[in-house]
Amino acid sequence: MKKLIFLLTLLAALFFAAPAFAYTVEKGDTMTKIAQAHGLTLKELAEANPQIKNLDLIYIGDHIHIAKRKNFNPPKQTSNSNNVSRKKAPLSSANTEEKKETNSNKLSLTEAEIDLLARIVRAEAQTEPFEGKVAVADVVLNRLESSQFPNTIKGVIYQRGQFQPVSNGQVNKPADKESIKAVHAALTDMRNIAKGSLFFYNPDIATSRWLDSRETTVVIGQHVFKN
Repeated sequence: MKKLIFLLTLLAALFFAAPAFAYTVEKGDTMTKIAQAHGLTLKELAEANPQIKNLDLIYIGDHIHIAKRKNFNPPKQTSNSNNVSRKKAPLSSANTEEKKETNSNKLSLTEAEIDLLARIVRAEAQTEPFEGKVAVADVVLNRLESSQFPNTIKGVIYQRGQFQPVSNGQVNKPADKESIKAVHAALTDMRNIAKGSLFFYNPDIATSRWLDSRETTVVIGQHVFKN
């Protein structure tokens, strides 16, 4: 009888136990942070959570399915001379174009990439204060370093549906001197003015309100910057 009671108790405990591989989203969490904290790639975490249709939209209290892997080794970086390296690794000098490398974060951009970045800054923030222009450049650089976005300046800026000036052609207009200066500031002493933001918008004119629910990091001029 004691053995029977023990077995019934064990079965009940297994049946009612909370999932061992579930994580509850807390303030400041992103899918990338959750994946890194549990030894997963973002792709693996996304595959384990098909109920999440947009990886940029998770909410406090959501339950994320995770999987633990032993002896996890992060994926190796693939070298591409035309790409700017992510995170801490500096660019290879294989690219024959002149590189401009900063001492603060070791990001290296070609002259063409600096020009493109300055053009999107002009198009997005022409009427904004200088700090606002720098912050827009910072957002592009933050995306460059994030696994959620493409890993080239061109890829980030021309990613479908991300920047309106790409759609309306404003990005093709030449950059002004202040926008170029803002890009160089974003690459050096003002690199973190946007405080890690991956998004920005003007809430007074925005037609889509999905960014309202994301955490605000800083407000500069008419732009609200979000994580």
